[in-house]
Amino acid sequence: MTEEIARQLVQGFVSSLKGLKLYPLQHPALARQIQTFLSVLQSCHQVNAALRIGLHDGVLVVDDLLISDNIPAAEDLSKLLQRLELTGLQFDAGMSEDEFSRLLSVLTTPTKGDQSVESLLATKDFPHVHPLIQESEQETLSSRAVYGRALKVVDNIFQDVRLGKIPSSAEAVSVMGDMVKLMISEPDTLFALSMLKDYDNYTFTHSVNVSVISLAVGRACGLNEEQLRTLGLGALLHDLGKLKVDVAIITKPGRLTAEEFAEIKKHPGDGAALVVEMEGISPEVVDIVLGHHLRFDRSGYPGSAQRQVMSAMIDMTAIADTYDALTTLRSYQRPQTPRNATEKLREIAGTALHPDYVEKFILSLGTYPVGTLVRLDSNEIGLVIKVEVREQEAVKLKILFDSSGNRLTDLPLVELIGAETARIVGEVDPFTKGVDVTEYF
Repeated sequence: MTEEIARQLVQGFVSSLKGLKLYPLQHPALARQIQTFLSVLQSCHQVNAALRIGLHDGVLVVDDLLISDNIPAAEDLSKLLQRLELTGLQFDAGMSEDEFSRLLSVLTTPTKGDQSVESLLATKDFPHVHPLIQESEQETLSSRAVYGRALKVVDNIFQDVRLGKIPSSAEAVSVMGDMVKLMISEPDTLFALSMLKDYDNYTFTHSVNVSVISLAVGRACGLNEEQLRTLGLGALLHDLGKLKVDVAIITKPGRLTAEEFAEIKKHPGDGAALVVEMEGISPEVVDIVLGHHLRFDRSGYPGSAQRQVMSAMIDMTAIADTYDALTTLRSYQRPQTPRNATEKLREIAGTALHPDYVEKFILSLGTYPVGTLVRLDSNEIGLVIKVEVREQEAVKLKILFDSSGNRLTDLPLVELIGAETARIVGEVDPFTKGVDVTEYF
């Protein structure tokens, strides 16, 4: 991007904001300003699927280009972002005039009560706009924001498929970049969010959770950043073919009939057929979608793929898919705790799951994985919020219950290093204590 293009973007953005104060949304003058901005934005998206306009050390930047303060539009936009307590905005490819018009309205309309512009933009009404979060903010907030974006991306892709459209890959590629960066820099906070389970929107959360867990598996197996992006994207799209299956079969609480299971077994092939039509999708991503139900011994389904040479990433996704299934409440099972889930993975390693990948994944989680509720020898109950495997099982806990069983409001932090982890005398089922562990990350 040239400096001239960057200035055009800023000028077009500010002109549209000012135009909304002068004209109604339907006015031709405002429509021209909006079209001018979107035309420049679309030309930028031909090079990069995502573009960021925001503040860096108080100076306005467009991607990596600094915009001089002596340009009035840059000064106006900087003041607006500061007033709205936004670090900036990311624009993904595919934004329509309607969505941009709604964005202008949000940015120029005072918020009500405890609402913030950031929370308004986090809704599904803005699939191509994402608020940027200050690097100095708590890492859990940025993790939740990225996780929320991923849910929106899956929702949008699924809606496109239901409407018979070929989904855009731009949003998924963009959010996957952020997910990978978080998994590399702060894996505990992102991995903990994979314990979020929205039972009313199970398919959305399952897709995102399997993607997060697959990144943890891939990281444990030594994949580089580019490989992690591929793995995470394939895992995010792995169940796309289920949209072709009758929803009554997908949501059936009891055992499936042979005919119903035959329909379920079609979803990897159907998903691969959808994904291959999406722009910029690599063969490895298609492999993941097609092969995520192939077992390590290459039984499983679809049968037509059993003898194909496929990416090793299908085995990593299978581990993530299994782990998420084990830790999710179903009509026929209570959710397993993280530690019990890893024991189940070991039981089926070598036949259903890749044994080496399973061991590396479990080793990376530690004896008491993040999200595990544990009882100490003092009878206090704490939640594992960080694991440092390199320090021989060093863990950091938030104490949720005191030694008398009283639930605490101020949560002391306790760090156990090396032999001190012997103070942990057992695992506690969060269900029995009424604890939603994701509230503490």
